[in-house]
This record gives sequence, C-alpha cells and structure tokens, in this order.
Amino acid sequence: MASFPISRYSFFVVFLVFSFVTLAVSLDLSFSLKRFDKGRNFDSKVALFGDAEVVDGGSSVKITRSSVSSAGRIIYRKPIRFIGGERRKPMSFSTYFSFSISPEDGDGLAFVVLPTGFPSDLFDGSSFGLTPGLEKRGTRVLAVEFDTSMDTKLGDPNGNHVGIDLGSLVSAQVKNVSSINLVLNSGRKLHSWIDYDASTKILEVRLSKSGAVRPSVPLISYRIDLSDMWKEEEVFVGMSSSSGNSSQTTSIYSWSFSLRTVPRWLHSQPADPLVYTEPSKPPIIQKKGSCLLRILAGLIFGTGCGALAAFIVMFVWTISVNRRQSVVPVEYPVHPVEFAYEKIKVFVQKPTKDGNK
Repeated sequence: MASFPISRYSFFVVFLVFSFVTLAVSLDLSFSLKRFDKGRNFDSKVALFGDAEVVDGGSSVKITRSSVSSAGRIIYRKPIRFIGGERRKPMSFSTYFSFSISPEDGDGLAFVVLPTGFPSDLFDGSSFGLTPGLEKRGTRVLAVEFDTSMDTKLGDPNGNHVGIDLGSLVSAQVKNVSSINLVLNSGRKLHSWIDYDASTKILEVRLSKSGAVRPSVPLISYRIDLSDMWKEEEVFVGMSSSSGNSSQTTSIYSWSFSLRTVPRWLHSQPADPLVYTEPSKPPIIQKKGSCLLRILAGLIFGTGCGALAAFIVMFVWTISVNRRQSVVPVEYPVHPVEFAYEKIKVFVQKPTKDGNK
C-alpha cells in the first residue's frame, strides 16, 4: 500500500493559515533602535531632553549624568493614539529596551506614556523627572517605574521594585524585584518587555538579566483600559530618569516599540460588551485614493483566501484519490465442492382386485 505524506501537507496548511492571521494584524507604528548614532535619521525619530546625551559613539544614551539632581528623558517624536482607524479600534503595543542603573541610590528609570501637553523639557531632578505637570495631568500619565529608592510616603516596599503608576507616584501595583533574584541598580545590563493587549485590557511587565531569555511569566500583570484612559488623544512614549540626591547614572542600550491594530475577529469578548459597542455613524464619503487602496487590499486578500481554499480542496481530493487507489479487491479462492448423493429405489405395488388373493 502506498504511503501518503499527510504531515507535510498539514504543515503547509498550518503555515498558510498562520501567515494570513499574521498579515491581518497591521502594524500602525514600529521602530527599532539598536544604536543611537547621531544624525538625520536619529534626530527625526528621537528627541533628548535634560541631561540625556548619546555616548560611546552611539552605543548608548546616558539619561542622567554622574551628579546630584541630574534628570533626562528620551522621547519618540511621533505621537500615537490608543484608538485608531476609521472604526476606532483599540490599539495594542509592545516595547523592549535594555538598560543599566549604577549602584547609587537614585530614583531609577521609568517607561512613560505622556500626553502631548506634558512639559517634556521641564525637570526638578527627582521622582524620575516626572513631578512637574504630573498632578495637573491626573490619571492620564502612565509610568512603569524601575525604582531604586525607598520612599515610605509613596508606599515603596524597598529600594528594588517595579511599579505601575497612573497619574501619581504612588504605584497602583508594585512587585519586589528581589523575588526574581535581580537588583535594578547593580550596574549590570538588564532587559525589560512591556506589553499591552487591547483585547484583554492587560498590561504586562517582564524583566531579566542580560543573556537570559524572555520570561514566560510576567513580573507584573495589571488590568487597565488605555483606550478609555486617553480616548483619541495623542500621547508620546519614552523613558525618563533622575538621580535624586545621588550621582546615579542610567543608560539605555537599545529600544524597540510597535503599535498594532488587532482585527475584531481576533479579540476576546469584553467583560461588558455594551461599554465597547460602537454607535451607528452616518455614512462617510471616501476619498478616491482611499477607495482604490481599499479595493486593491480587498483583491489581494481575496486572492490569498481563494488560493488557500483551493489548496485545501486539492489537499482533501488528493487524500481521497490515494485512498481509493490503495484499496485492493479481496480475491476469494475457488474450490470444487463435492455433493454426496444416494440412489433411492421406489417400489410400486399394483393394486389387487377384490376377491383375488
């Protein structure tokens, strides 16, 4: 019987389906800075404020100097929104950066999401350089702090923790970094991943030492709706640091960021569907260029789906044909069958007439 390599075809089917799902997730904004070489490309993407400066030929950005009350900030120039597209879909984001903090007891580092009206060039040398304008912006400031100082007034558990701040330096959720055997201000390079899933409204923070893989379990997992927090307001993303009353220095070695729209059919259902139900809108007159792009995108997507459907049909047909060819009719041996018979003698007695003996 001929064998049929089903596993090979199954792999291609899975690969094609995965490719279409991946293409359906559109990247609205993404950048990756593995170096910080000063130049036109760098200046058009990133802005440095305060004491932040490019050092070591572009291999890193030192946000704070080795002096008391030093503060700095690195901000991506292009603003983003957490509600995007014509259908006003919630946006997800992922960011990764590698950094180091010197052993002094300064304020540490914070990944920040700031409204466009936040004074990016104003510092006071404390609290990650975020104090000016923080209280005025209320809860519309998000910071993931990598804090190396303990302030009992802010509820800090120790001088080695990660916290999520919402419009206040009092963390909404905090986690001791010592629980994963790491020290933030060890002077060694660390890696952090911060991911926000718009479908589940979950913000996750991961942390590892240099050379380690991305942890499967997040250090912090916090539920928050960023699309409701900022609506359609534009915000900036970046990192901010201050040395406080020490000479602590903070350096960034690489930074990547991606903002993406996830199709509605990939979303899990929200806890309260009525909150996210889109109101009916009047018809929108599309521009000619937008219509052409939509038609082209529809043709490409339709062609891809048709090709995938044809492949699946041929795959199933090929399997059925091979199964038919593999079926061999069963032959039964023919043997002569002997039948036994016997001779039967029949005697007929003639009737006698009456009176004759």
